[in-house]
Amino acid sequence: MATDPTIRPTDVRMKGFARRWTVEQSLEWVDGSIPEPLIEHIQLEEAASRVLAEDICSTIDVPHFARAMMDGFAVLGSDTAGASAYNPLTLRVIGESLPGNPFSKQVTAGHAVRIMTGAPMPLGADAVLPVEQTVIEDNQILVQGEVAPEKHVGFPGEDIQSGTVVLQQFRRLRAQDLGVLSSIGVGKVPVLQKPRVRLVITGNELLPPGSKPAEHNICDANSPMLAALIERDGGTVIHPGIISDNPESILEALQDDADIIIVSGGSSVGQEDHAPRLVAEHGSLDIHGVAMRPSSPSGMGTIDNRLVFLLPGNPVSCLCAYDFFAGRAIRQLAGLPAQWPHRSQVLPLSRKLVSTVGRTDYARVSILDGQVEPISISGASVLSSTTRADGFVIIPEDLEGYPRNAEVTVYLYE
Repeated sequence: MATDPTIRPTDVRMKGFARRWTVEQSLEWVDGSIPEPLIEHIQLEEAASRVLAEDICSTIDVPHFARAMMDGFAVLGSDTAGASAYNPLTLRVIGESLPGNPFSKQVTAGHAVRIMTGAPMPLGADAVLPVEQTVIEDNQILVQGEVAPEKHVGFPGEDIQSGTVVLQQFRRLRAQDLGVLSSIGVGKVPVLQKPRVRLVITGNELLPPGSKPAEHNICDANSPMLAALIERDGGTVIHPGIISDNPESILEALQDDADIIIVSGGSSVGQEDHAPRLVAEHGSLDIHGVAMRPSSPSGMGTIDNRLVFLLPGNPVSCLCAYDFFAGRAIRQLAGLPAQWPHRSQVLPLSRKLVSTVGRTDYARVSILDGQVEPISISGASVLSSTTRADGFVIIPEDLEGYPRNAEVTVYLYE
């Protein structure tokens, strides 16, 4: 039989997979291929949900001055000894201390300064007498309760002491973290750069997302799904549009200036599956074909130090391969935990869940009355199965499945 002259030695098209890599081997490749993350400094206001590149150490005490912790009067605690409603003591009011506008003189025995919460404590005063324990008469107060020295006073460093590590490297910043950073005077925050992820969606049959399917064309379901997952995992999406199934266009996209390239579609060994050959010829196709269901046509390699992930075009296979491999790389490069960001539950199976020894299965399941109900472990194009499912169960390659009532770990899509 004549050989097709267009098929080159590195071309895997129409030949089948040379071998099937295990999921464990594929994960080891991902973890061993992550480059050093890059660091950038951004404005505090932009830092929510970003990942700290280094420990943040306070250079100041918070608060950095003694302040009132309630409204009342700054006094010498000893001046209130023995005071009660039946034995009121008199103090003369000599001024007031407000937040940002402190009393500038010193408080001495027999005197008091009106003070508001958060205002600086005047010199000489060592306690705050709550306003509820006084009767105000012109420029003096009748003290009707005792306060010990240091009562109702916030002292320097009570919240944060200078030299303390307040936030640790690799923390994903929350709203309250920004408040802490602001309180210690951090205006620019060192964070890990978000990995730039180029989506290469191929298929001459594809219409843009949101289009109405017509004739023999179908809508691109993978790019909106992948874009949302990439954002979830800390990446920045680059997606100019659908790429036609020709080698020149795909190669140009593979050489885009990005940290990670994700190809969806054309990842297998069919005549129109150009991406594996292009990665092999212009870089290194390190893995092609994984012993798992779905997602067995997945591949991964590098081009010019960029990680390249070849994901199947079938939507469920695409989702599965992304979560296992591409998402894991993005999360690590973004400084997030490599593991799935899914909450999990251990629950019994309502019926047996069958698999085949030698491959890893990604089984979509629902949860009904506290039990796990299998939906399907086949049908890689049935994306709606993932919306009907509450999550998925992983069946390791060394098992034939799980019997009814077996306790399994469900990873929840929520």
